[in-house]
Amino acid sequence: MDNGRERISLGEIFTTFFYIGATGFGGGMAIVSLMERFCVHRKRWLGLDEFMHGLAFGQILGPFSLNTAIFIGYYLRGSLGGITAAVGFISPSFFLISLLSWLYFRFHELPQLQSALKGTNPVVIALIVVAAAGMVRSKVKSVNDWLLVAISFAAVAFFKVNALVVLVLAGIWAFGRGYYRKEHQ
Repeated sequence: MDNGRERISLGEIFTTFFYIGATGFGGGMAIVSLMERFCVHRKRWLGLDEFMHGLAFGQILGPFSLNTAIFIGYYLRGSLGGITAAVGFISPSFFLISLLSWLYFRFHELPQLQSALKGTNPVVIALIVVAAAGMVRSKVKSVNDWLLVAISFAAVAFFKVNALVVLVLAGIWAFGRGYYRKEHQ
């Protein structure tokens, strides 16, 4: 894609997302936080707004960290960049999960393995909370933003509203609010 920036090589896209895939532990939000650190702040491939748009699109279908990687790759180099980012990102997980699955089914009855697996749960939760806090600090500034955070959280956590429905409604709300402000200035 021609976005007014230098052309990033497919090799660099692959190695960056391979590294993120290999070192990003803790699930979706923890990995997305790592993507943000690398692609927005360290490499400056895209701005925070573009990244957040990619993250929002990534929420629509399937695993959002993979979708966000595809969005970034596409942003940088079109379809081939999206495919390259996806393959780089999932390769470490594919090989590691294949190995761990084999080991698990071979040794899953060992009490030591059961204890080790239970001990990782609090760490994963902490990583997700840290990633969410970082995004809140950078994007939630106004009373309206905090209100949307609270309503969205309540809708999903307490009323079991689908995340896609919440995203669509938030988009409609923001569009309507922006249109109203423009018309009444």
